[in-house]
Amino acid sequence: MLIMPEQHELAGRRLVVASHNAGKVREISALLAPLGIEAVSAAALNLPEPEETALTFEGNAELKAVAATQSGLPSLADDSGLEVMALDGAPGIYSARWAGPGKDFAFAMQRVHDELEAKGARDLSARFVCVLALAFPDGAVRTFRGEANGVLVWPPRGEKGFGYDPIFLPEGETRTFGEMTHEEKLPLTHRARAFEKLLAALK
Repeated sequence: MLIMPEQHELAGRRLVVASHNAGKVREISALLAPLGIEAVSAAALNLPEPEETALTFEGNAELKAVAATQSGLPSLADDSGLEVMALDGAPGIYSARWAGPGKDFAFAMQRVHDELEAKGARDLSARFVCVLALAFPDGAVRTFRGEANGVLVWPPRGEKGFGYDPIFLPEGETRTFGEMTHEEKLPLTHRARAFEKLLAALK
């Protein structure tokens, strides 16, 4: 188990969530709350969003976390996306970009469906991947990876959640993430699984 050095303790401290995505910030803040950590978003601090130029979830998460430490606070960044097996892992790290500049995930979900149809794909298995990067102003960075497996459904189901949630049916469930309440969905997510590893390190 990776144990954080004493100078990297977070209990009772403020932490920057290096994201401008309100849904993501809400999920991360809820996961941090039991530790007594006050989460503040990068948007609230007017921190710019760095360009995601890495080719892996790990690389992009680190890039965002390190950039947000310019605030002088520890920073937690999440890079996550949907990997569709029949599309060779796409959209993957480009999951947000598939939604276009207007972040239209209805368009992104339609694109996933259209590409699967074009391939005549029968394998609809997919997974959400989340990598958390925890960075400190002294340059220390740690990453933690979590995954949630499932299958894709069409048409989209549910108005809850965000992103690709309405087309993702998690393993062992009968409802999509888009049909679940925030409280029902959270323990099943890739983000929660990455957090389990993070919290084990912090403890």
